[in-house]
Amino acid sequence: MDKFTLKATKRTETGRKISRLRAQGILPANIYGKKVKSQAIQLPEKDFNEVFLKAGETGLIELIVDAEKKPVLIHNIQYHPIFNSPLHVDFYQVDLKEKVTAKVPVLIIGEAPAVKDKVGVLLQLLSVIEVEALPGDLIDKIEVDTGKLAAIGECIKVSDLKVSDKIRILNEQGQEVVKVAPLVSKEAEQMAKEEAAQAAAAAAAAAGAAAETTEGTGATPSITPESATKPVGEAKAEEVKKD
Repeated sequence: MDKFTLKATKRTETGRKISRLRAQGILPANIYGKKVKSQAIQLPEKDFNEVFLKAGETGLIELIVDAEKKPVLIHNIQYHPIFNSPLHVDFYQVDLKEKVTAKVPVLIIGEAPAVKDKVGVLLQLLSVIEVEALPGDLIDKIEVDTGKLAAIGECIKVSDLKVSDKIRILNEQGQEVVKVAPLVSKEAEQMAKEEAAQAAAAAAAAAGAAAETTEGTGATPSITPESATKPVGEAKAEEVKKD
């Protein structure tokens, strides 16, 4: 794995004053770890973004704080809810001789014949794999080759993954990482039928309610059939006679 380096300085600003740092492009951070006293630091946000893009959360970083070198991993990044820029980051200081656990991203490579021939769709069931290793032996990704998946139901399990013997995978061996599923699953087909039946029932109920409303408001005529066939003048004359 490539070697990554970041430079930082000790941080004295806390609370609301931290917003001033962010306005200047400075990212507030902390260092913590096993038997390590927490330390507040700060570093250029641009430098952090460049390293994080390459190292992720499994790349070992040499963090230099005022000329003191510390081996760290990136942990717990807080992001701005709108701009998605980092607001704060925690660096976990490791012991190079002590194993750590980390989540390694899964990278799908190759094209499944089942997808190419439109037999089915490829489902990725696991996006990260949890591993245990010495900090220097961690990897940045686990590649999963789907080039042999040709039929519905075929899958690649955790037990099929190939990693260095220096790395121990913590996931259950029987877990499926990727799997070929039907283009339209039976569950999706049944769900579509149920939704169609519900829509038809709702439409029928709405039509019935509309019919009842019409009967209740428009059933009584305002004039009698006899008066409706007579001229207006005769109808008024009859009313006067009756009075």
